Amino acid sequence: MNRMTRRRLLEGLLSTVSSTAVAGWMVRSRARVLARAESWREAVIRPPAALPEEAFLSRCIGCRQCGDVCPNACIQFNRYANGIGAPYLRVREKACILCMRCTRVCPTGALQAVPTDTGEDIQAHVKMGCAVVDKNICNSYNGFACGACVQACPFKGQALKALTWERPVVDPEFCVGCGLCEKACIVYPQAIRVKPQSVKS
Repeated sequence: MNRMTRRRLLEGLLSTVSSTAVAGWMVRSRARVLARAESWREAVIRPPAALPEEAFLSRCIGCRQCGDVCPNACIQFNRYANGIGAPYLRVREKACILCMRCTRVCPTGALQAVPTDTGEDIQAHVKMGCAVVDKNICNSYNGFACGACVQACPFKGQALKALTWERPVVDPEFCVGCGLCEKACIVYPQAIRVKPQSVKS
């Protein structure tokens, strides 16, 4: 075997080992995302300005007025939550656009009315959850500048900031958990997810 043949053989072996390692890393990263999603499965994202979970479920009467006024039709209803149809959001499908109309029609105070719809008032009264970035599968942390989540954030530069190569960084102080970043993420499973407010760990 001449020198050139040996060199090509070694290059081929290294390429195979490298490809296998990358594939294994991607599989493990996605497995971690799915495991996290499973751990959050029982928790849901409530509409903006909802009371803490126990109090919310005790007050909500399932009238569906919040869903009726939602211009983005993002509020869904789970009849198994409290037996009458508690509202929740599945933000990967449709995220909250923070219009606050739902908070103004709730007849029981399960959703607390937000006085105005300015950014400051929303951030002061709304905490549906907080976005969490998985750097292992986020394109911007792995050699491909994306920035889709940052561009979708209504509080860009506060709740979600972009570092070099559009790498997203969440500031929990300003993030309200609207899910627009999760909806915009081009990765599947998504590299940024909203951790529901009811999940404490």
